[in-house]
Amino acid sequence: MKSIPPSDTRIIDMDASTLSHAVHEKHVSCREVMNATLDRIAELNPHYNAIVSLQDADLLLAQADERDFQLAQNISMGWMHGMPQAIKDLSDTAGIVTTHGSPLLQDFIPATDSLMVQRMKKSGCIVVGKTNTPEFGLGSHTFNELFGITRNAYDATLSAGGSSGGAAVALALRLLPVADGSDFMGSLRNPAGWNNVFGFRPSQGRVPMWPTQDTWMAQLGTEGPMGRTVQDVARLLDVQAGFDERSPLSISDGMRFNAPLGGFDGKDVRIAWLGDLSGYLPIEHGILDICEQGLARLQSLGCAVEPTAFGTPPENVWQSWLVWRRALVASRIAPMLLKPENRAFIKPEALWEYDQAASLTGNEFMRASVQRTVFYRHLLSYFEQYDFLALPVSQVWPFDAEERWPNCINGVAMDTYHRWMEVVIYATLAGLPCISVPVGFNEKGLPMGMQLIGKPRGDLALLQLAHAYEAVSQDLLQRRPQTVY
Repeated sequence: MKSIPPSDTRIIDMDASTLSHAVHEKHVSCREVMNATLDRIAELNPHYNAIVSLQDADLLLAQADERDFQLAQNISMGWMHGMPQAIKDLSDTAGIVTTHGSPLLQDFIPATDSLMVQRMKKSGCIVVGKTNTPEFGLGSHTFNELFGITRNAYDATLSAGGSSGGAAVALALRLLPVADGSDFMGSLRNPAGWNNVFGFRPSQGRVPMWPTQDTWMAQLGTEGPMGRTVQDVARLLDVQAGFDERSPLSISDGMRFNAPLGGFDGKDVRIAWLGDLSGYLPIEHGILDICEQGLARLQSLGCAVEPTAFGTPPENVWQSWLVWRRALVASRIAPMLLKPENRAFIKPEALWEYDQAASLTGNEFMRASVQRTVFYRHLLSYFEQYDFLALPVSQVWPFDAEERWPNCINGVAMDTYHRWMEVVIYATLAGLPCISVPVGFNEKGLPMGMQLIGKPRGDLALLQLAHAYEAVSQDLLQRRPQTVY
């Protein structure tokens, strides 16, 4: 085993908020930040494969010099001024290849940035490359035919999760100070839990997506932030969020997230612990126990935690989910299949979604939509008694990176490639804000997270709860990956 030599830890160990302050106070230059970042990527990325499509170092350093020149003129672009950023490879980046992990898009270079990227660039970030994702973002295991497997920061033989696996690993290994991602079926939450960082799925519409194939059906996927601190998550969300008329379902309440998050008072705060839904969800040994350790930390803040029944048939929710997911995923795959010969270049899980949707009728979709509405109303009834809901972030520990997906949990066969991720669908279907917070490590040193779900559009209150939780969880957060290979 060879220990990896340290980069400039003075810089790479800074969280994004500290780094932003250091840059603006000119304690470090943007060039120094870029050099330290590129050195760190060179040291670790060949072994973990978190960042892909890395850009030319000379061009990146020239951009960093431009940011330093601006600061010398007392001009700041914003919180991300000079901050290196790698964009998840599902989001368009002008002039940088955007592959979606598909061989069919390996040469696709967008002419314009996505709205989220536009906002981050406007705040001063420098795009150094992309973060790896599974093909078309499908499945919570980051691998594809173009770039290969992204490996877990705490054990490189295991999965990093996904689909924002590259982002989570880049954060955990200090390749990036903060990261963006997206979440359809836990894609900001599962990899965060498996890499001991925070992943935040905003309220549906909080971070508008543009361009998108169908503005009216953009109801399950959302982009959002990941970070090593909750304050970083909130500040990146502040950059990403806000109404845009091209996204008519986006939120226009003007809520901001760049203020300090302190002042949380746990008195009278009630949290419903849903666990494994009274035995419905198969969950590997140790996960519920370690989540309960996280719940104890919330109790130390004064919160009341109450085990709570799900109160509605979960299989009905799953069937509604299957219909919605098939319809939305199939519409993303359909353009690729205008040429029948492209089927040979699309992974089986994506083809399964497309083929399953081929026979879907309008009546079936409407029934699923009604069931989704029933479920949403049921969750609203929870919030008459509780302020937040809690669930595990995953039903399994990180698995062998060479496997495609877990096909069995505790002797229960998984009947789809994503059934093992069922625990994350509830916040998605209801459009509720949800954050994955670290809760601990098992005997093998593998991290796990827990979902905290907030009220409709309750993003700020949820971030304040998570910030208070972070303050009593520093022993977990200071447990860094052992970067050896």
